[in-house]
Amino acid sequence: MSRIGKKPVNLPQGVSVNISADNVVSVKGPLGELKQKVDPDITVKVEGNEVVLSRPTDHKRHRSLHGLYRALINNMVIGVSQGFELQQELVGVGYKAEAKGQILEMSLGFSHDIYFEMPKEIKVETITEKKGNPKIILKSIDKQLLGQVAAKIRSLRKPEPYKGKGIRFVGEVLRKKAGKSASV
Repeated sequence: MSRIGKKPVNLPQGVSVNISADNVVSVKGPLGELKQKVDPDITVKVEGNEVVLSRPTDHKRHRSLHGLYRALINNMVIGVSQGFELQQELVGVGYKAEAKGQILEMSLGFSHDIYFEMPKEIKVETITEKKGNPKIILKSIDKQLLGQVAAKIRSLRKPEPYKGKGIRFVGEVLRKKAGKSASV
Protein backbone atom coordinates (compact mmCIF):
# COMPACT_ATOMS: atom_id res chain seq x y z
CA MET A 1 0.00 0.00 0.00
CA SER A 2 1.30 3.44 -0.94
CA ARG A 3 1.83 5.97 1.80
CA ILE A 4 2.53 8.87 -0.53
CA GLY A 5 -0.68 10.69 0.43
CA LYS A 6 0.25 10.83 4.12
CA LYS A 7 3.47 12.76 3.48
CA PRO A 8 3.01 16.54 3.72
CA VAL A 9 4.10 18.74 0.80
CA ASN A 10 6.79 21.22 1.92
CA LEU A 11 6.41 24.75 0.57
CA PRO A 12 9.72 26.43 -0.39
CA GLN A 13 10.33 30.15 0.14
CA GLY A 14 8.17 32.33 -2.11
CA VAL A 15 5.48 29.71 -2.86
CA SER A 16 1.91 30.24 -1.66
CA VAL A 17 -1.06 27.88 -1.82
CA ASN A 18 -4.73 28.92 -1.81
CA ILE A 19 -7.68 26.55 -1.56
CA SER A 20 -11.03 27.86 -2.83
CA ALA A 21 -14.47 26.81 -1.56
CA ASP A 22 -15.05 24.46 -4.53
CA ASN A 23 -11.76 22.60 -3.74
CA VAL A 24 -9.59 24.20 -6.42
CA VAL A 25 -5.95 24.38 -5.29
CA SER A 26 -3.94 27.24 -6.79
CA VAL A 27 -0.18 27.35 -6.28
CA LYS A 28 1.65 30.61 -6.97
CA GLY A 29 5.43 30.94 -7.09
CA PRO A 30 8.26 32.88 -8.71
CA LEU A 31 7.87 31.11 -12.08
CA GLY A 32 4.08 31.32 -12.39
CA GLU A 33 0.75 29.98 -11.17
CA LEU A 34 -0.94 26.57 -11.55
CA LYS A 35 -4.45 25.39 -10.62
CA GLN A 36 -5.84 21.91 -9.97
CA LYS A 37 -9.37 20.79 -9.14
CA VAL A 38 -9.32 18.30 -6.25
CA ASP A 39 -12.00 15.66 -5.64
CA PRO A 40 -14.50 16.85 -2.98
CA ASP A 41 -13.80 13.76 -0.81
CA ILE A 42 -10.15 14.77 -0.30
CA THR A 43 -9.51 17.52 2.25
CA VAL A 44 -6.63 19.91 1.57
CA LYS A 45 -5.24 22.14 4.34
CA VAL A 46 -2.28 24.52 4.59
CA GLU A 47 -0.55 24.16 7.96
CA GLY A 48 2.41 26.52 8.36
CA ASN A 49 4.71 25.90 5.40
CA GLU A 50 3.22 22.47 4.57
CA VAL A 51 0.21 21.26 2.60
CA VAL A 52 -1.55 18.31 4.24
CA LEU A 53 -4.10 16.08 2.50
CA SER A 54 -6.51 13.75 4.27
CA ARG A 55 -9.11 11.20 3.17
CA PRO A 56 -12.44 10.35 4.83
CA THR A 57 -12.24 6.52 4.69
CA ASP A 58 -9.89 3.70 3.69
CA HIS A 59 -11.88 2.70 0.61
CA LYS A 60 -9.74 1.83 -2.38
CA ARG A 61 -10.99 4.88 -4.30
CA HIS A 62 -10.16 7.27 -1.47
CA ARG A 63 -6.69 5.76 -0.98
CA SER A 64 -5.85 6.10 -4.67
CA LEU A 65 -7.16 9.68 -4.90
CA HIS A 66 -5.25 10.61 -1.74
CA GLY A 67 -1.89 9.66 -3.27
CA LEU A 68 -2.81 11.07 -6.68
CA TYR A 69 -3.68 14.57 -5.48
CA ARG A 70 -0.69 14.69 -3.14
CA ALA A 71 1.60 13.90 -6.08
CA LEU A 72 -0.13 16.45 -8.33
CA ILE A 73 0.14 19.22 -5.72
CA ASN A 74 3.80 18.32 -5.10
CA ASN A 75 4.50 18.57 -8.85
CA MET A 76 2.76 21.95 -8.94
CA VAL A 77 4.91 23.24 -6.05
CA ILE A 78 8.12 22.01 -7.72
CA GLY A 79 7.00 23.47 -11.05
CA VAL A 80 6.34 27.01 -9.81
CA SER A 81 9.53 27.06 -7.72
CA GLN A 82 12.11 25.27 -9.94
CA GLY A 83 10.39 24.28 -13.21
CA PHE A 84 10.75 21.08 -15.22
CA GLU A 85 13.00 20.27 -18.17
CA LEU A 86 12.96 17.37 -20.65
CA GLN A 87 15.60 16.63 -23.29
CA GLN A 88 15.09 14.58 -26.42
CA GLU A 89 17.64 13.65 -29.05
CA LEU A 90 17.16 12.92 -32.74
CA VAL A 91 19.14 9.83 -33.80
CA GLY A 92 19.46 9.32 -37.53
CA VAL A 93 21.33 10.55 -40.59
CA GLY A 94 20.01 13.93 -41.68
CA TYR A 95 17.62 14.37 -38.75
CA LYS A 96 17.43 18.04 -37.77
CA ALA A 97 15.46 20.22 -35.39
CA GLU A 98 15.20 24.00 -35.26
CA ALA A 99 13.16 26.19 -32.92
CA LYS A 100 11.62 29.33 -34.41
CA GLY A 101 9.77 30.99 -31.55
CA GLN A 102 6.97 28.64 -30.50
CA ILE A 103 7.26 26.51 -33.67
CA LEU A 104 9.57 23.49 -33.77
CA GLU A 105 10.68 22.60 -37.30
CA MET A 106 11.94 19.03 -37.66
CA SER A 107 13.40 17.06 -40.54
CA LEU A 108 12.89 13.37 -39.68
CA GLY A 109 13.59 11.53 -42.92
CA PHE A 110 10.13 12.02 -44.41
CA SER A 111 9.55 13.69 -47.79
CA HIS A 112 8.48 16.86 -45.95
CA ASP A 113 9.49 18.80 -42.84
CA ILE A 114 7.27 18.66 -39.77
CA TYR A 115 6.19 21.88 -38.06
CA PHE A 116 5.08 21.40 -34.46
CA GLU A 117 3.43 24.33 -32.69
CA MET A 118 4.19 24.45 -28.96
CA PRO A 119 1.67 25.51 -26.32
CA LYS A 120 2.44 28.96 -24.89
CA GLU A 121 3.31 27.41 -21.47
CA ILE A 122 6.29 25.52 -22.92
CA LYS A 123 9.60 27.04 -23.98
CA VAL A 124 11.59 25.13 -26.58
CA GLU A 125 15.21 25.36 -27.66
CA THR A 126 17.39 23.20 -29.87
CA ILE A 127 21.08 22.34 -29.75
CA THR A 128 23.05 20.93 -32.68
CA GLU A 129 26.63 19.95 -31.84
CA LYS A 130 29.24 18.70 -34.26
CA LYS A 131 29.65 14.92 -34.14
CA GLY A 132 26.54 14.70 -31.96
CA ASN A 133 22.82 14.21 -32.29
CA PRO A 134 20.53 17.27 -32.40
CA LYS A 135 18.74 17.84 -29.08
CA ILE A 136 15.37 19.34 -28.26
CA ILE A 137 15.08 20.92 -24.80
CA LEU A 138 11.58 21.55 -23.43
CA LYS A 139 11.01 23.68 -20.30
CA SER A 140 7.76 24.36 -18.45
CA ILE A 141 6.22 24.70 -15.00
CA ASP A 142 3.45 22.19 -15.83
CA LYS A 143 4.86 18.64 -15.62
CA GLN A 144 1.75 17.01 -17.07
CA LEU A 145 1.64 19.24 -20.16
CA LEU A 146 5.40 18.90 -20.64
CA GLY A 147 5.20 15.09 -20.65
CA GLN A 148 2.24 15.12 -23.00
CA VAL A 149 4.00 17.37 -25.55
CA ALA A 150 7.23 15.33 -25.28
CA ALA A 151 5.29 12.12 -25.94
CA LYS A 152 3.61 13.72 -28.96
CA ILE A 153 6.98 14.80 -30.39
CA ARG A 154 8.42 11.31 -29.78
CA SER A 155 5.42 9.72 -31.55
CA LEU A 156 6.33 11.55 -34.79
CA ARG A 157 9.26 9.14 -35.22
CA LYS A 158 9.53 6.47 -32.52
CA PRO A 159 12.93 4.79 -32.13
CA GLU A 160 13.01 1.64 -34.21
CA PRO A 161 14.42 -1.53 -32.58
CA TYR A 162 17.11 -2.42 -35.17
CA LYS A 163 19.32 0.66 -35.55
CA GLY A 164 17.73 2.85 -32.89
CA LYS A 165 16.87 5.67 -35.31
CA GLY A 166 14.18 8.09 -34.21
CA ILE A 167 13.38 10.54 -31.41
CA ARG A 168 14.30 9.36 -27.93
CA PHE A 169 14.70 10.86 -24.48
CA VAL A 170 18.28 11.63 -23.41
CA GLY A 171 19.47 8.70 -21.34
CA GLU A 172 16.72 6.34 -22.54
CA VAL A 173 17.90 2.75 -22.99
CA LEU A 174 16.48 0.91 -25.99
CA ARG A 175 16.29 -2.85 -26.39
CA LYS A 176 17.73 -3.61 -29.80
CA LYS A 177 16.90 -6.61 -31.95
CA ALA A 178 19.52 -8.69 -33.76
CA GLY A 179 18.11 -8.41 -37.30
CA LYS A 180 18.55 -10.95 -40.08
CA SER A 181 21.22 -13.60 -39.82
CA ALA A 182 22.61 -15.34 -42.89
CA SER A 183 22.07 -19.09 -43.04
CA VAL A 184 24.96 -21.11 -44.46
